[in-house]
Amino acid sequence: MDTLHAIANPAAQPRTPAGARIYAIGDVHGRLDLLDRLLASIATDHSQYREHPPAERTILITLGDLIDRGPASRGVIERLMTLGEHPPFDGFELYGLKGNHEYMLEAFLTESCGNDALRMWLDSGGRETLQSYGIANTYTDFATLRQAAQAALPERHLRYVSALKALHREGDYAFVHAGVRPGVHLNAQTDDDLMWIRRPFLDDDGPFGAHIVHGHSPVDVPDVRDHRTAIDTRAWQSGTLTCLALQGADRWFLST
Repeated sequence: MDTLHAIANPAAQPRTPAGARIYAIGDVHGRLDLLDRLLASIATDHSQYREHPPAERTILITLGDLIDRGPASRGVIERLMTLGEHPPFDGFELYGLKGNHEYMLEAFLTESCGNDALRMWLDSGGRETLQSYGIANTYTDFATLRQAAQAALPERHLRYVSALKALHREGDYAFVHAGVRPGVHLNAQTDDDLMWIRRPFLDDDGPFGAHIVHGHSPVDVPDVRDHRTAIDTRAWQSGTLTCLALQGADRWFLST
């Protein structure tokens, strides 16, 4: 059952740009079923003004790790690629961020990862992604598997994955997949940290130069702290895909 709950506003709550409403979706991990349910909830929520006037800009951001683990990675990419063709999302600004799982897929396809990294990706959900493209786990060598994947994945999907960015900023918020390197200016962050970092970021209380909205490190429920909010609720396993909604100084959650 889809749920919605609000968060009390502390005095120092960060703000979106004036007139903007933002929806940030956590790690989907191949769960097209949950993504479709959450998009339906976002469409309904978008029509509600709450205490605000209608938003001049409505922004939807996916935080990466769209693929792997779940059964429908191909469908997830196709849905998000074409989302702007359908109302109400044809009026949204759509931004996709790259997670470490998209990075691993891209590295595999472009032959820029070694066999150890490839094994890690396959064992972390890559096999399920390949299966969603009709590639069976019957290949005995990585070179043949790569050739099969290169033939099976549509070029438009590869372009979509390659074009994903590592960071997006709006107002007092910065959206990334994994986190940021403490003590490093946001403009100087590396893509590697933005897609992969865990403990140095999670163990730091901030501030980080913006309120960081991130996934990557799973939580049972959204983890809201003074300087960061984590929204990877392990959708592929828990059945709960989470969206953080923001407008002005208000924030609330939608989930499946």
